[in-house]
Amino acid sequence: MTVTDNWVSFIKKLPSLYFGLFLFALGADMILYADLGMSPWGVFQVGLMNITGMTFGQASQIVGLGVLILGWVLGFPPGFGTVMNMYFIGYFIDRIIEWGILPQFNNVALQLGLLIGGLAMIGVASYFYLRPKLGAGPRDGLMIGLVQKLNRPVGQVRGGIEVTVLVLGYLLGGPVGIGTVISALTTGYFVQYAFKLGKYDRNAKHMNLYELAKKLTTS
Repeated sequence: MTVTDNWVSFIKKLPSLYFGLFLFALGADMILYADLGMSPWGVFQVGLMNITGMTFGQASQIVGLGVLILGWVLGFPPGFGTVMNMYFIGYFIDRIIEWGILPQFNNVALQLGLLIGGLAMIGVASYFYLRPKLGAGPRDGLMIGLVQKLNRPVGQVRGGIEVTVLVLGYLLGGPVGIGTVISALTTGYFVQYAFKLGKYDRNAKHMNLYELAKKLTTS
């Protein structure tokens, strides 16, 4: 393929990437507005927001940047999609809150509905932003880097990260509740179901920034 063909192929992937990032932000805001407790990373981000005065979106960006750098140091170079994930999810989170399009309920049943809807939205979003194979999210990079460095099973590493982040977030005053438990137990299943519906290959290789730059500059 020529450089032009590679650029055309790259550009065609961008709508799916950005649509997925927008849906992910929408899902995160739905969980926030459900007010039943956030996922472990959400607890940490809200806790950080509480002590710094940052917006929820800015806290997401700062955490994403820190995790991206740490994952890179551990030997997992980010992809274009990783960098976009770090910035645009936070950006979209704040824009959605500014638009005021999400409801706030005092009824537990409706709050649960908003929570489950947000989790399902994140599952669909994960499919759309991963489908272009331009790089996973910063947190996935950290997990893979630690798995390789510690030589431990993925489940142990992922669980250790989630528990650590949850405890830190709780100590910072982040919202822990029944929604936290539901998020921890079901998010993976929502993502898995979305992948199944979209026939996404979970073993698909993603391009990092080095590989993408080479592809876009050489034929």
